[in-house]
Amino acid sequence: MNYEIIELKPEDYHKCANIWDMTQRPEMAKRFYDELVSGNREIYVYSVNGEYLCEGSIVYEQNDPDYSVPGRRVYLSRMIVKDGCRNRGIGGILIDYIICKAITMGYKEITVGVNKDNEGALRLFQRKGFDEIIFDGEDKYGPYYKLLNRLKTHETEETP
Repeated sequence: MNYEIIELKPEDYHKCANIWDMTQRPEMAKRFYDELVSGNREIYVYSVNGEYLCEGSIVYEQNDPDYSVPGRRVYLSRMIVKDGCRNRGIGGILIDYIICKAITMGYKEITVGVNKDNEGALRLFQRKGFDEIIFDGEDKYGPYYKLLNRLKTHETEETP
């Protein structure tokens, strides 16, 4: 399958409605769009023949020190694969891409939040290096973990 990963432009944001129903969470959709326009969020999309199948974002400032620390830690947000396209490796490819972007930008850590009952996503993130639980709690959406990935950079690999 020929795919491409693209950095989403604000004028194409509405195309992500193919992946998730933005009308069910309009305040979330607007917040993400505003963050994209402001430069606080970069959205990457896995696309096949122009169809968006998976979305994930890097968020620079989250007003939560677990999720983001300026210059050190970024937050992997809204990692979602379109229904009917899951369990094909698409999410893993996009996670790898986003991790590489974070390393290239000089970040040492990346975090993600994952619902405790989403066992498939939890296993995937753990396989991708999000192996440290830095928060185990609950919010209005239910119980979840905040997971940390201490990025493997050339600098950290060479340090004894």
